[in-house]
Amino acid sequence: MLKPEIEDGPLWSEEPSLADPQFRADVLAGLDRRPRAIPARWFYDRRGSELFEAITDLPEYYPTRTERAILERACPEVATIAGAGRAVIEFGSGSSTKTPILLQAVAPSAYVPIDISGAFLRESSRTLSAAFPGLLVLPFEADFMKPLTLPRTVAAASKLGFFPGSTIGNMTPLMATDLLRAMRASLGEGALLLIGMDRIKDEATLVAAYDDAAGVTARFNLNLAERINRELDGTIPIDALRHVARWNDDRARIEMHLEAVRDLDFTVDGRPFAMTAGETIHTENSHKYDPRSARILLRAGGWTPIAEWSDPAGLFALYLAEAQAERPAP
Repeated sequence: MLKPEIEDGPLWSEEPSLADPQFRADVLAGLDRRPRAIPARWFYDRRGSELFEAITDLPEYYPTRTERAILERACPEVATIAGAGRAVIEFGSGSSTKTPILLQAVAPSAYVPIDISGAFLRESSRTLSAAFPGLLVLPFEADFMKPLTLPRTVAAASKLGFFPGSTIGNMTPLMATDLLRAMRASLGEGALLLIGMDRIKDEATLVAAYDDAAGVTARFNLNLAERINRELDGTIPIDALRHVARWNDDRARIEMHLEAVRDLDFTVDGRPFAMTAGETIHTENSHKYDPRSARILLRAGGWTPIAEWSDPAGLFALYLAEAQAERPAP
């Protein structure tokens, strides 16, 4: 298998900036916690975003190509249901590689990509603007985990949320429910949400997707430690950590960890920490859903499923849901 062409060093040049206060708080709290854990959202600095895009092209990583094929087939039907003229709001847009499939089908009035990685967001927005010269593109750098006040230009428009890639699986069920409710609050009653969810399947296929032979996912995971060193004056010895991916069947999720291969001591932001060999920092979850649990999750988050598509092998699913008026039981 050919290794993706990504250099070992950074692929960008930018002036150093002050660390995000929330990044500092989450890292310090996560290293104090037992077991240690740092939220996966902090993978996505510029380097992490580029590495993730490389992961999506790997042969072992089936979700991206599978979801793209589903989108090609489903988007004409999405357009029929949604109608023309909605503002498309994409949560965690990244490089927006799947977005043109949707935009070509639904003829939106505007496109608002939302991402926490500002530099990456602006670059991908410029690329998309060039591909759709008549479309109003309004990049929005923000943390979409909370309800957002969208740009005034689209405030009164009917909205179609877009959340591809099974990113919802990175959250625990409680966090995923909170996120779906935040999306509902951001988009408003009557909005639609097109969302991807990865399905439960055999363990070997799942683990390979998160521990590829070329080691790109390992580099993505280790970049979190490198980011801590870069932005928080960390002294973590990167060569003392290894990437681990494992299937937790009880929780229906892949877990990623950084495991200490030897005893180590280091500092972050001037504070001392120690890990013993075999101890880990839990860096990511990727929950998988069967059709019933996916629909339950959507309903718990305030969204009523109205359409569903999958691939012939049942690897991945795409759901269209509506923020209908809430009503008392039954």
